[in-house]
Amino acid sequence: MRIDIHTHIFPPEFIDERDRFFPGEPIFKLLYGSPTARLATAETLLEIMDRDAVDIAVTFGFPWRNPELAYRHNDYVLEAASKYSRLVPLGCVNPLGQGSLQEANRCLRSGAKGLGELAIYDECDKETALNGFRELVESCRSHGGILLVHANEPVGHWYPGKATLGLDFFYALARLTAEMPLILAHWGGGLCFYELLKKDAPEVLKHVYYDTAASPFLYRPDVYRIMARTLDAEKLLFGSDFPLLPPRRYFQDFSEAGLTADEIRAISGENAARLFNLTVRPEPCPHPPR
Repeated sequence: MRIDIHTHIFPPEFIDERDRFFPGEPIFKLLYGSPTARLATAETLLEIMDRDAVDIAVTFGFPWRNPELAYRHNDYVLEAASKYSRLVPLGCVNPLGQGSLQEANRCLRSGAKGLGELAIYDECDKETALNGFRELVESCRSHGGILLVHANEPVGHWYPGKATLGLDFFYALARLTAEMPLILAHWGGGLCFYELLKKDAPEVLKHVYYDTAASPFLYRPDVYRIMARTLDAEKLLFGSDFPLLPPRRYFQDFSEAGLTADEIRAISGENAARLFNLTVRPEPCPHPPR
């Protein structure tokens, strides 16, 4: 089974009239201001899943500042998941936004399997960010949910959406979410490498998972093999960041990275199936990727 745990979908009107949603939403404009920046509906996601032989996708919206937009977007994600059983919804809110806790609770009560992809893109200090997450973490924990949080590497090239919060914040967030599943997107911004430390880190990070989202833009393909041999392989999850990149780009890199067949199966879906309690089909997927 192949499970993509990191995908974004948008209501059709958010795509067709994206300019209308730029006022008051500078991050949305930064990320999607170009007409070439891809946005996708649930149906577009399902088409690509069929093409690339992905069985299930975890999907979510955008951390809007405007609570009304967050409500509308989350409703779309929840309705899409209700309509299409292959979609697993997460509720998305802005950790520093007005009414975020109430909206998170609404999503979790309405069937969201957790919260994500939560992100703070604006300039923000560590303590302010942690305070924004505290009640959301407890809400997610109380509902038995999974938390997926945006992280990015603190060095290297700049790109739209590269947030300023550092690895010390994500390490503190791991402490805050102790014993609750926490997925750090984009390899946790490199926090995964610190799992090699002898003291403190192995205990703090034992419940943390890392997804592969945007890896082809960030790392050499060797990263898959190196991390599969460095970490507990069960901590690695395939995430495409679709529509930023299609799933098949990752499957090609998995094959070329020197991963074993067992490692590819684990990363591509078996790990996510256990984490999200999804049924794994014993037979191979009938639609090979093109």
